[in-house]
Amino acid sequence: MMRIASSQMWVHDQDVALAFYTEKLGMEVRQDVTVPEMGNFRWLTVGPPDQPDVAIVLMAIPGPPMVDDATHQQIRDLMGKGFAGTAFLITDDCRKSYEELSRRGVEFSEPPEEYPYGIDSGFRDPSGNSFRLTQLNEDFG
Repeated sequence: MMRIASSQMWVHDQDVALAFYTEKLGMEVRQDVTVPEMGNFRWLTVGPPDQPDVAIVLMAIPGPPMVDDATHQQIRDLMGKGFAGTAFLITDDCRKSYEELSRRGVEFSEPPEEYPYGIDSGFRDPSGNSFRLTQLNEDFG
């Protein structure tokens, strides 16, 4: 059987991302390892405290030789538009979570709104990655 261990989010600055994910979203550091043999490559992961087997890799956008300059810029452009990927966060109370995260400094692009599947809101991280914060109704949960 296969299980998902981690998912990756491109970030402009790993330290800024780390502060956002831990201080504002309340996640915890899973791994923060620098590998000198790989040009000081930094493997940085975070995850929700109540899901110890799930991690988000906060991956710095690579440059040459991993990707050429044009590809690097394409990744940055997609991130700036919020189209480099989306993370879906589930909560028991979307409005309460929205208020709590807003107090911590998360800037929402969409406040909680009711949809056929539940209550949903949206925000982006400092690198432009898109997040949906959703309270699913019984038919979808």
